[in-house]
Amino acid sequence: MQIIESVAAMQQLSFATRRSGRTIAFVPTMGFLHDGHGSLLREGRRRGDLLVLSIFVNPTQFGVGEDFEAYPRDLARDRAVAEAAGVDVIFAPRAGEMYPAGYQTYVDVERLTLPLCGASRPGHFRGVTTVVSKLFNIVQPDVALFGSKDYQQLAVIRRMVADLNMPIEVVGMPIVREADGLALSSRNAYLSSSQRQAALCLSRSLRAAKELYGAGERNVATLRERVTAIVAAELSATVDYIEFRNGHSLEEVVVADDQTLLALAVKIGTTRLIDNCLLGEG
Repeated sequence: MQIIESVAAMQQLSFATRRSGRTIAFVPTMGFLHDGHGSLLREGRRRGDLLVLSIFVNPTQFGVGEDFEAYPRDLARDRAVAEAAGVDVIFAPRAGEMYPAGYQTYVDVERLTLPLCGASRPGHFRGVTTVVSKLFNIVQPDVALFGSKDYQQLAVIRRMVADLNMPIEVVGMPIVREADGLALSSRNAYLSSSQRQAALCLSRSLRAAKELYGAGERNVATLRERVTAIVAAELSATVDYIEFRNGHSLEEVVVADDQTLLALAVKIGTTRLIDNCLLGEG
């Protein structure tokens, strides 16, 4: 397994791979890998001749006062996870390599980035789409894999790829959860044992909403009331948003259907966690 830090070296390898007729599967990450990332890597290994993993904590997607400096990093652990998944190349550039002096170009997807995390974290998605477009230009993948826990991010990247005619298949992979339902996230490392138990209110509320929907409830106000009550029962939980949105357009809905997205952002102590489900899935 190679570790490449240079943009030029990564591009050189990517161009040579494509010229030889081999395909490239790509999993972009910010590192501190868990089995959610592992599921992406295993699927990437199945889909591509060359499997590339990027590890880059992207400064442009963090706002003022967010956890850029504190974001967990462990390259040795990440390397072990990557090797176990059959990764061929880890692309781990430094910030100065991705954003050299004088950098001033950004990619902005407009409407899809306005609600949900876009409303809570202004500028976040501009950072995401900019770095992902740069990584796509560097790695030149045929297929790129993303987790569905970041549902809005996946939707935004799909829109960017379609709008900019990027010849890349974007694959969304299912959320991977612990046995008790907690969605895997690098930020779970911030939680104390008691906070981790409190964080289960997210998955419990999703499950309750799906059960209520499965019993025939379609009124979003009623569904939201049930979710809000479960989250509010946890004293350490602070709601950022509880939203019911069209699963394609991310527009608000008042009557739920199978493709209605229930998306949550909740702070447990100071740790902001997100989770989601489509009401008709599973």
